[in-house]
Amino acid sequence: MRYVGSVNSSGSIRKTLRNWVQQAEIDAGDRPGVTTDDAQRIAELEREVRELRRANQILKSGSAFFAAELDRPSSR
Repeated sequence: MRYVGSVNSSGSIRKTLRNWVQQAEIDAGDRPGVTTDDAQRIAELEREVRELRRANQILKSGSAFFAAELDRPSSR
């Protein structure tokens, strides 16, 4: 069965296939670039950094709040 589509679809398919082949060559070490495994690891590390920065900001806010509470004169 032959696929009949628009020129744009055909061009998109070619581009997708070309990208897959290029990534396979990178993963095999035949072409310079970031491997799939490295790209996944980088994405994981970037997520972790965002999460740690968020946690750090929460801790900073909490410590500032409690520091302000400690600086207030006691009402007892």
